[in-house]
Amino acid sequence: MTVPLPAHGLERAPDAEARYTDTWVVLPTYDEADNLQPICAAILARLPGATLLVVDDASPDGTGELADAMAAADPHVRVLHRPGKAGLGRAYLAGFAAALEGGAGRVVQMDADWSHDPSYLPGLVGALEGADLVIGSRYTAGGDVRDWGLTRRFVSRGGSLFARLVLGLGPRDLTGGFKAWRAATLAALPREYVHAGGYVFQIEMTYLADRLGARVVEMPIVFVDRRIGVSKMSRRIIVEALAVVLQLRWDELRGRRSRVRAAAAPEAAATPEAAATPEAGARRGG
Repeated sequence: MTVPLPAHGLERAPDAEARYTDTWVVLPTYDEADNLQPICAAILARLPGATLLVVDDASPDGTGELADAMAAADPHVRVLHRPGKAGLGRAYLAGFAAALEGGAGRVVQMDADWSHDPSYLPGLVGALEGADLVIGSRYTAGGDVRDWGLTRRFVSRGGSLFARLVLGLGPRDLTGGFKAWRAATLAALPREYVHAGGYVFQIEMTYLADRLGARVVEMPIVFVDRRIGVSKMSRRIIVEALAVVLQLRWDELRGRRSRVRAAAAPEAAATPEAAATPEAGARRGG
């Protein structure tokens, strides 16, 4: 399912700050000192009242120290320091745990390098009114990618197509990391089943949500390559993604899918969303 592309622009409603007080934005960083201040300002301008959690993996360029200074000046900014670089997925999982512990009702995940335009944030969060997971999608109707070469386009789109076919998933963009979650859905996922620390984490999380019957929709976005710094994509990450997708399918064939459902069932059954929408068949994205 695809939701319409929202109009860009700042949120100007008088109750805008109250509207987003339950929203947390998890922003993993590694060597993003040049991007951090402007991207944080843009995020909080679009989601006034939200909590912005910077998860820094001991960046050698001083990103963590800069984040600390920002947090000291703005109560809406918080910082989670990790001892070293251990993969994007692990950073997100740590950030999600902190957001859930902090009482988040909605959780957004996004990159700090401007490839995820903060102008989309109100639409992404707003779409959660009819969904459990909203994916900012480059590959649904109206979405696009700019400033990538043919090889990178092929790897990204091909990875999503490969995962869709192997795992039987509906969403067209499975490798992107611009997402909004209902906190109850995120809390219900058995995150201990996540294999990977790298970018394939994005596929795994959507896979887990799908298998638990979450309502997944896609909202078209235009993805623009990072403004400053260098991409952290590597051949090792690509190989890891292919291997993990095949492992997920193999585990299902061995009956692990039922164990995933069983592991999440107690938490999922306790959420109002789960009680209100028991049928899983209508929840997959398309």
